[in-house]
Amino acid sequence: QVQLMESGGGLVQPGGSLRLSCAASGSISVLTAMGWYRQAPGKQRELVALIDRSGNTNYADSVKGRFTISRDNAKNTVDLQLNSLKPEDAAVYYCNADDMFGGRIANYWGQGTQVTVSS
Repeated sequence: QVQLMESGGGLVQPGGSLRLSCAASGSISVLTAMGWYRQAPGKQRELVALIDRSGNTNYADSVKGRFTISRDNAKNTVDLQLNSLKPEDAAVYYCNADDMFGGRIANYWGQGTQVTVSS
C-alpha cells in the first residue's frame, strides 16, 4: 500500500499563489505517473496536471500557464505551484499516483487539501 499526504492548501486572494505538496510513503515500488486532480462543490473531479517519471507534463487547458507541476523521484514527492489564482480554482485538490509492481499498476489517492480563492 502507498499512502499519499497532501499539504499546502489554504485561503488565498484572487491573483495570489499557493504551493501544494504531496509525499508518498509506504510500500512504494516505482511511482510512474503522478498528478493532481481537483473537485469543486457540485462538480466532478477533474484532472489538473500530470507528470511522468521522466518529467513530461500534461495540464488542463484551464490552468496552462498558471500552474506548474514538478516531482522529485528520489523523495517520492510531487508539487503543484498555483499562480494567478482565480475564484474558479477553488476546490479540494487531490494527489494521485500510479505505483508499478510486478508489471501491474496500482492507483492511489490522497485525502485532499482545500484551496479557497476569495477576497
